[in-house]
Amino acid sequence: MKLYVTRRETFSSSHRLFNPQFSEEKNVEVFDKCANPYGHGHNYVLEVIVFGEIDPNTGYVIDLKLLKQILKENVTNKLDHRHLNYEVDFMSGIIPTAENIAVAIWGQLEDKIPAGKLYSVKLYETENNYVEYKGE
Repeated sequence: MKLYVTRRETFSSSHRLFNPQFSEEKNVEVFDKCANPYGHGHNYVLEVIVFGEIDPNTGYVIDLKLLKQILKENVTNKLDHRHLNYEVDFMSGIIPTAENIAVAIWGQLEDKIPAGKLYSVKLYETENNYVEYKGE
């Protein structure tokens, strides 16, 4: 029997959407108010889904305490209350859109899931806007 197990975490970060290859005017045209030179922030909600078989010895696909620890060590502790453009090593040189953040988070987790398989990274930037990456 295979199941999907989800762990939800939250973090707050600031960022600026800005392409250094664009002029200031082009950045404002493309990214609008998100190109503000001082940045802006979001209270993100992250959902990480692991897929796999139930271990008959534990009843788990993955121990959620362990998944929580993995997420904190590799993602939320690095992102929470940080400026994504300047303070997060795995976001260096990447335009920190929700799409790119989700892909970068996948990269932080992909080889660290000890049971089951990383299935999805879902990142809510606002209550109404989210992205989902499945490693494809």
